[in-house]
Amino acid sequence: MIISITLKQQSEAYVEEEIAIYGARENNLKNFDLTFPRNKLVVITGVSGSGKSSLAFDTIYAEGQRRYMESFSAYARSFIGNMERPDVDKIEGLSPVISIEQKTTSRNPRSTVGTTTEIYDFLRLLYARTGEAFSYVTGEKMIKQSEDQIIEFLMSHFDEQKMVILAPVIKGRKGHYRELFVQLRKQGYSKVRIDGEIQDLVPKMQVDRYKTHDIEVVIDRVKVVEKDRFRIAQSIKTAMKEGKGIIVCFFPDAPKKEQVKYFSKFLMDPKSGISYDEPAPNMFSFNSPYGACPTCNGLGEIEEITKEAVIPDDSKSIFSGGIVPLGEYRDIYIFKMIEQHLKQRGFSLTTPINELSDEAIEVVLYGSDEEIEVLSAKDSKYDKAWITQFEGVIPFLKRHANSSSDKVKNWAEEFTIIKKCPTCNGQRLKKESLHFKIAGKNIAELAEMDIKAFGDWINNVDPDLTERQKTIGAEVLKELRKRTGFLIDVGLDYLTLNRSLKTLSGGEAQRIRLATQIGTQLVGVLYILDEPSIGLHQRDNVKLIKALQDLRDLGNSVIVVEHDKDMMLASDYILDIGPKAGLHGGNVVAAGEPSSFLKQHTTTADYLSEKLAIEVPKQRRKGSGNVISLKGANGNNLRNVSVDFPLGKMICVTGVSGSGKSTLIHDTLYPILNQKIYKSKKNPKEYESVEGLNFIDKVIEVDQSPIGRTPRSNPATYTDMFSEIRSLFTNLPESKIRGYKPGRFSFNVKGGRCETCQGAGKKLIEMDFLPDVYVDCEDCKGKRYNRETLEIRYKGKSISDVLNMTVNQAVEFFEAYPKILRKLTALKEVGLGYITLGQHATTLSGGEAQRVKLATELSKKDTGRTFYILDEPTTGLHFEDIQHLLNVLQQLVEKGNTVLVIEHNLDVIKVSDYIIDLGPEGGKGGGQIIAKGTPEQVAKSKKSYTAKFLRDELKNS
Repeated sequence: MIISITLKQQSEAYVEEEIAIYGARENNLKNFDLTFPRNKLVVITGVSGSGKSSLAFDTIYAEGQRRYMESFSAYARSFIGNMERPDVDKIEGLSPVISIEQKTTSRNPRSTVGTTTEIYDFLRLLYARTGEAFSYVTGEKMIKQSEDQIIEFLMSHFDEQKMVILAPVIKGRKGHYRELFVQLRKQGYSKVRIDGEIQDLVPKMQVDRYKTHDIEVVIDRVKVVEKDRFRIAQSIKTAMKEGKGIIVCFFPDAPKKEQVKYFSKFLMDPKSGISYDEPAPNMFSFNSPYGACPTCNGLGEIEEITKEAVIPDDSKSIFSGGIVPLGEYRDIYIFKMIEQHLKQRGFSLTTPINELSDEAIEVVLYGSDEEIEVLSAKDSKYDKAWITQFEGVIPFLKRHANSSSDKVKNWAEEFTIIKKCPTCNGQRLKKESLHFKIAGKNIAELAEMDIKAFGDWINNVDPDLTERQKTIGAEVLKELRKRTGFLIDVGLDYLTLNRSLKTLSGGEAQRIRLATQIGTQLVGVLYILDEPSIGLHQRDNVKLIKALQDLRDLGNSVIVVEHDKDMMLASDYILDIGPKAGLHGGNVVAAGEPSSFLKQHTTTADYLSEKLAIEVPKQRRKGSGNVISLKGANGNNLRNVSVDFPLGKMICVTGVSGSGKSTLIHDTLYPILNQKIYKSKKNPKEYESVEGLNFIDKVIEVDQSPIGRTPRSNPATYTDMFSEIRSLFTNLPESKIRGYKPGRFSFNVKGGRCETCQGAGKKLIEMDFLPDVYVDCEDCKGKRYNRETLEIRYKGKSISDVLNMTVNQAVEFFEAYPKILRKLTALKEVGLGYITLGQHATTLSGGEAQRVKLATELSKKDTGRTFYILDEPTTGLHFEDIQHLLNVLQQLVEKGNTVLVIEHNLDVIKVSDYIIDLGPEGGKGGGQIIAKGTPEQVAKSKKSYTAKFLRDELKNS
């Protein structure tokens, strides 16, 4: 008995202290056993493709999720289905698991920072319960009164005066209202007040249906005296019922401006008579019809096709292509329609547009109902037909913008601009909602603040609140302060609450979820994070590490897949997976606390202990001597920024998160270059002028957006390599005998693909309240093709086998085919030798997707005058992988091209030729050029946060 208890105690102690994994074989993992401490901050690191995610997400998280599902009832599981067990013998000491990945950014434009963190939800509650209403007509504070209060007010202010008690039944609406008057007569009423004039209710009474009317029914006419108090009370009660909570009192003997008084048991403006509904949380929600602006439906933006987009050059005639969507004249129906309308107004198709009358342009753009005769057009059924309506070019485009054809839709959207909603001025809510205020601010004004400014407001608002507001809002204010503090702690103080979630980087979205999880205060949970330091400046890294340590100190286990040096050294335990990528990885090559880990001889340990390092170049490039000079950039938080981009160099744009890097490069510089070189319709953010565009002839932007959102997209299709591979299989003797064409080897068309999964290889299982799950097709087992197609083989490999090859394997397999080999070599050079050609786009990280795009561009011939723009290309890269990537980028610059990277990684910053540092802070505190020049010059800056860390890096190199 004593022995039994001892064993149980030992088992419990084991479970509390360690997580043990036995026989991990998922993806490329090499059947290893592993133990690491619980309730600690554990970093899993290793070269890209070594198996970090396979261990953290595909093994530990997948098993934790599966066990959670198994805790459901059999009935619930019948709807969800059973989750596949990861390829592992067993895991002991596993807690409930929460995954915080990079791929959590919503594409829904209604999701904002405020809604995701629930801060906006608490704000809605605060405004619904403590907000003070003001009239949008007079600005007066709205009041509401009970029947008793109304009677007391009348008796004290209008004693001995004649009064007509009215119940409003129609307010500012058109119609003849015959039925209403009949109904009122049946109810026994004899008089009504129509548009300020009291009239008798007579049979067949009606008003002008095309005019706007105010109609009030006369409830009683009485003198305000104490002896008639009961009668007045009864009349007011009746008026409240008929007027649905609102009454109007008319005093005929009072001065004209004071004859009408409004009263309501709801919120009402006593001067104008307008009333608001009782405030509820959904009244302040832009996702609810009760709160959303009716013009933009709560988006804050509207899509508009403008005259300027349709007619960019009004010196041209319509015949010569002045209306860009229609192009030059063709013998088609729409031109015949326009011609006839112009002819009736004394113009022709060859008249320059700027010489047409305003009426003629209006008809061409917006249409007309007038009847015209259209002469015959070639092959037209409208031979001298009388046409009664012409819709106009802009309605024509709007109709095609909703087309089911992507091609037609994209064509129409070229002429569409997104602009701030003119009704709500971008604030998303209806006007009533925007006139509820707390301490002088409406809810939209708070949502427009950055987190830091909002934090200052919410922490210092108490003196401006009434005692009632303090009492009701105490708990809500407490929760708001706590959640805002968590966002500041993870370095997101520069974001605004109304910032759309789809505009955030993967790292920012991940840190928002991290802040939300810290706010839940859960204990005994295993958190798994995927590179939370992405997009974070070194200055803010300390905040992130502190947030993760706080999560650990609550009593949780925290596993972080990470390459950041500071994060590794601040962790409790490091697991290094490797030694190489893909088939050559999948083992634990080193493990231990940071102090003991540094003594081990792995690639990661050597970089951490500085035995290996990315070398600083001995000499910085001088470049071509030409520059692109951008002046007066004012987009978002930029403050009239003027900057030169030296060509023929590697330029690094740095600065704290939210300082304006993306606004300057992605929203201003890139659209300018794109417009100049490719005639793009997308307009850049506001700027004054730009010079030097003649020095480049090609611009390529490589961002981290996915290469596809379904399993059908993969590196082979994205790089267009798959077309060459299909041609190779089509030309095989067996294919020719069977008469197979290239379409036979496509998984996107019928013929050779598996029709059960329609060539996807996987089937989508909708999980309703959980993320959707992709599982292998039960018929083709993930091979995508039918049996006949798979019988065609090249060097013993089917088309499916080729898609399952890694890039490294494919380089050897296709060495005799230069067109395929060039694209494979480019993928290998950017460090993606470990991914398979057919790897589903949904499984690629943001950094991997970016490098697939980069490889696609590298496989094309550069001009020596190409301008490359990359957004944090080191995302997901180990020190060793960064070295390979830098070699590729340096080769591009050596050929005379310009490479601009937005980056926080010091290894990239220190090897660049020219740095542009923005700041000094994020959000409203940023938007200025703080330092520029070579790394050595920038390192001397006293104002730059980047300079501080760069000095140490250059000193150690």
